[in-house]
Amino acid sequence: MAGVAAAYAALVAAGELRADPAQAAVAARLQELAETLEAPTPKPGLFGRLFGAEAPPPARGLYLWGGVGRGKSMVMDLFFGQVAVEPRQRVHFHEFMLEIHAAIHAAREASGEDPIPQVARWQAGRARLLCFDEMQVKDIADAAILGRLFTALFAAGVTVVATSNRPPDDLYKDGLNRALFLPFIALLKERCEVVALDGPTDYRMARLAGARTWLVPNGPEATAALAASFFALTDYPVEDRARVPTETIAVPGGRSLFVPKSLKGVAVFSFARLCRQPLGAADYLAIARRYHTVFIVGIPRLAPENRNEAVRFVTLIDALYEHKVKLLASADAVPAELYTAGDGVFEFERTVSRLIEMQSADYLARGHGAG
Repeated sequence: MAGVAAAYAALVAAGELRADPAQAAVAARLQELAETLEAPTPKPGLFGRLFGAEAPPPARGLYLWGGVGRGKSMVMDLFFGQVAVEPRQRVHFHEFMLEIHAAIHAAREASGEDPIPQVARWQAGRARLLCFDEMQVKDIADAAILGRLFTALFAAGVTVVATSNRPPDDLYKDGLNRALFLPFIALLKERCEVVALDGPTDYRMARLAGARTWLVPNGPEATAALAASFFALTDYPVEDRARVPTETIAVPGGRSLFVPKSLKGVAVFSFARLCRQPLGAADYLAIARRYHTVFIVGIPRLAPENRNEAVRFVTLIDALYEHKVKLLASADAVPAELYTAGDGVFEFERTVSRLIEMQSADYLARGHGAG
């Protein structure tokens, strides 16, 4: 494989990324980690086998933090795509914790014993390398188990690479019983090198500079403007527009959701796909957790007979707003004129307010998932 640093340099040379010394330095550090992980694991000698010598500790990982749009997820994804380590897992931290809580519940129901050691063994078997996007801790249920869980994961040889908008010392800041969480922070700093990628340029905001985020009316002009914003955000060649990747994401409850265009944390949907299909809060939360930016095309004016679509649209916008997802859309009307008659018009006023706020510079500057 080309290697992380070489892959980054190739993207810069091709004009798909702007040269950024801080990003290049992180890519070089991740290249070193990749080489360490790819090196053969030394086997214990005769005396080690006789006396049960412990396995060598896992390679020290990386905790990469900084403001939104600085390229943290991009360089981590380059690393994940280049490193020759199996098994490995790249997952949004919130989704990871949902899986862990479900596994803990199942283990407790099955045996009645302490479930965390069992779940840690299960997870360690799934991934020798764990790459987390957007590590943040707000839930006391997460805070209560992280120390024991990650102690067991590190002991099992798991290496962690994570991105976050916060330095480790600010995780679970002001949380209930935070003193009990502090050992996890110490453990994270011990097992991961902490690197700030917090340069002056917010590349996402720079790429959206001057772009309208709510375009009226629907039509070729709005479609062309949204397409330009999509290609600017994703660095995807315009000439390859017919080959933009699709994706299928998991939805809690064992279902899946097809995403027509999915690239670098950006998704594109039609209003019909999101709000005329029997989707609900779980689907919209899965989208909000997975993508930092969502495009919605073809939003119509809603009449009284469109009550179901209006209800779904309200739920969708709530999910995107709560997770600080950037929204770019084309519609037949400005937000205040989308739904003016019918059941739920009063409730829709909150959606109008949120849609207006989501166009503001202050909202756009906030990190994905930020509270």
